[in-house]
Amino acid sequence: MPLYEVESDSHIIITWADDDQAARQVVLEAYPGEHIIRLTKRPRNTWVISKGVLGIASRMDVCSIARECLSKSAGDKIHAIRLYMHETGSDLERARRVIESNMVMGW
Repeated sequence: MPLYEVESDSHIIITWADDDQAARQVVLEAYPGEHIIRLTKRPRNTWVISKGVLGIASRMDVCSIARECLSKSAGDKIHAIRLYMHETGSDLERARRVIESNMVMGW
């Protein structure tokens, strides 16, 4: 099954689907009000996100901290961001990127 990257108004969704239409359907079911901007069939069955590009390259295990904050906040993104800022001393923008990245990964 091919891997698709689907960009909508507010999200980038990575999903496996049988074809383009099935990939579109995943987005429509998850985010019914969103408009699909771009749909790309990935050339390989792997997706890599560079932590450096997201601005979270560091020595501390940011993913573990973010997942712990998401767990403590019961998935409440705003509360998780605040917890992450408190735990790491990160600014709002960095904390938001880390928390949102981990939410996408299914923390």
